[in-house]
Amino acid sequence: MLLIPAIDLKDGKCVRLRQGRMEDSTVFSDDPVAMARRWFEAGARRLHLVDLNGAFAGKPQNAEVIRHIADALPDLPIQVGGGIRSEETIETYLDAGVQYVIIGTKAVQEPHFIADVCMTFPGHIMVGLDAKDGKVAIDGWSKLSKHNVVDLAQRFERDGVEAIIYTDIGRDGMMQGVNVEATVRLAQAVSIPVIASGGVTDMNDIRALCAVESEGVAGSILGRALYEGTLDLAEAQAYVDSRS
Repeated sequence: MLLIPAIDLKDGKCVRLRQGRMEDSTVFSDDPVAMARRWFEAGARRLHLVDLNGAFAGKPQNAEVIRHIADALPDLPIQVGGGIRSEETIETYLDAGVQYVIIGTKAVQEPHFIADVCMTFPGHIMVGLDAKDGKVAIDGWSKLSKHNVVDLAQRFERDGVEAIIYTDIGRDGMMQGVNVEATVRLAQAVSIPVIASGGVTDMNDIRALCAVESEGVAGSILGRALYEGTLDLAEAQAYVDSRS
């Protein structure tokens, strides 16, 4: 089980949103590089960076901060999402030292784009599927599409993506526990790794996710729980390591 601390970037600062609402954000740090270093020192094996401004603008807005984090921690794999909608953006991030890019809205609106970039950048493409009641949301969660999350995941698996990052919008940032059942249903429908996102609150969630790792739930993104102190990364990482 890969535990992946999230750093959500808004206006160059580290924030957390509730249910994806930009107007409902909490600033946790003015220094995202220092925050990244903190999680690395606590034992993180990967970082999850989100350009929140980019997700709404449709193009990167915090790329410079992301580059600084990659430069500061060259041995820590980084996955980045938010506003990645062109091959040029993907290439820029990979050149900056990012290992994985996460395509969200563009993947839903133009699915053929995923097949193209998986061929151009093999091994570096993930898809983020953010869903509510089984339907995928787009544009920073501001709209629900007609697409079924399982159908899209299976298509992108055939295209060659490395993993699916699945977010239950209703749980994200709400500290209500992860939606294990929905995550398992998706993981059982594909053979590529599924990374859970949204709602992880404490060690009970970590234990619940570890219990379904064999179903294909390969990791979890950790957000507000880390920042509000209901989950200790070092403790969680030690628990995961003890199981392997």
